[in-house]
Amino acid sequence: MTDVVFVFEVHQPHRLRKNYFWEGNLFKKVKKKELFNYYFNVELNREVFERACKKCYFPSNNILLELIDRHKKDKRKVKFSFSISGVFLEQCEMFNKDLLESFKQLVETGCVELLGQTYYHSLASLYTDKGEFIEQVEMHKQVIRDLLGYNPKIFENTELIYNNAIARAVEECGFKGIFTEGVEKVLRGRSPNYVYRAKECRRIRVLLRNYQLTDDIGFRFSSRDWSEWPLTADKYASWLAATPGQCINIFPDYETFGEHHWPETGIHEFLKALPDEILRWQHLNMATPSEVINRYEPVGEIDVPEQSGAISWADLERNLSCWLGNQLQWAYFISTKRLEKIVKETKCREFLKIWRYFQISDHLYYMYTGGGAPGEVHAYFSPYESPEDAYITAQSAILDYENRVRLAAITANEPFLFYTDIGEANYTGIMVWTLKGFIDALKKVQIQSIEFHNNRGDFEKWASMSLRDEKFAERLRRIRLSNLHGEDLRKALIKTAVQRLKQLLKQTEAITQYF
Repeated sequence: MTDVVFVFEVHQPHRLRKNYFWEGNLFKKVKKKELFNYYFNVELNREVFERACKKCYFPSNNILLELIDRHKKDKRKVKFSFSISGVFLEQCEMFNKDLLESFKQLVETGCVELLGQTYYHSLASLYTDKGEFIEQVEMHKQVIRDLLGYNPKIFENTELIYNNAIARAVEECGFKGIFTEGVEKVLRGRSPNYVYRAKECRRIRVLLRNYQLTDDIGFRFSSRDWSEWPLTADKYASWLAATPGQCINIFPDYETFGEHHWPETGIHEFLKALPDEILRWQHLNMATPSEVINRYEPVGEIDVPEQSGAISWADLERNLSCWLGNQLQWAYFISTKRLEKIVKETKCREFLKIWRYFQISDHLYYMYTGGGAPGEVHAYFSPYESPEDAYITAQSAILDYENRVRLAAITANEPFLFYTDIGEANYTGIMVWTLKGFIDALKKVQIQSIEFHNNRGDFEKWASMSLRDEKFAERLRRIRLSNLHGEDLRKALIKTAVQRLKQLLKQTEAITQYF
């Protein structure tokens, strides 16, 4: 028996306003609660979402519901799985709650599995510190539980991005399986149609997308130049039947069914007929990813060292070049990533949420400058006239946002690193960029570190040279000369820092009231 696993990725990004830079929208006075509409094009997002609802989501969901119901009493049932981004679920709530109800109905059949992913469909898994990645994974778990009543056990990172470090982080999040691409350079002659172990992991299993069979539907279905056109359900089922292995994982974008291939191509009729044609073959079974992992022992190991980058399902290279293949993409990626510490030190939910929207991988996808077929695909999805326009818009927006955050948080030019003594071995791991962060660090860092820096005059030097605040530096110098120690020293520093923060915020109130 061979299991056929269908997983559909469902995602729509929050697209930025296309003419943000050219219309001179930078550095305008905007209240914090208005920032989302200031940066993101709600009108365009609604238009795209409603079009996809009409052409893809509702028709396809109805087909799946009918198929599942028709076979619910059969020994071999019809089963499907979905990987739905958090920002897609947000748009369901914003634009069409009936669609959310439709997905709930699918889950309630018991024949649909939901996968975990990053809430923001981001590249946070590529950050050296996996903290932000894990936070987004947990956010996604929570929204899937809250809105769809499901607890995901299998994980799909953004566009199947994978390496050993990502697998370890996903295992730590409690997942028992992870999907990635069946790339030849990783398989080295092996088949993608088996369960594998993840290198350097104890429990998590790896499922591989069969990209050739997936792309037959996802990319080639409506291509009249393709030698196998037209692709019929019985023909495709015969290909599955002739494919050996434990499991055949077919993993396309859900928008394949009606949006990428319009209904006029017959894509919905194909979807409607396919399960019956599969089940005509006695050795084929439709299964969910969890069932496959529970059923089969791994036959080998998947090893993708972090030093070599990562693999994905994107483009012909199946690596990270789709998002990080040129200087434009790297500039935006670094601009966004470097704000993490500053944004989180503000402890402002609105700032944090906006920063995470800037991480949506689609912003980088639109900056792709390669040519050929991949370039045509990127251009098809992009709302911009060119990759350069995409970069100008996104980079302008993130710099505008950074300016607001830095001013509101009283940000230093350089961070303060807390040590307990001289030498790298004595670094506490605590680094702060803002006056708010400095106060929080003083509350929790060991007193040995506070005394070490106070005795050396490091606090006042940072205030003077990096915060550029001579008044604060002078107050810190007085504390140093007062010969306080222990918790008395900690309290005095915190009190002085809090007083200075209040003064600075009051001074800038006329500006910061807007953000």
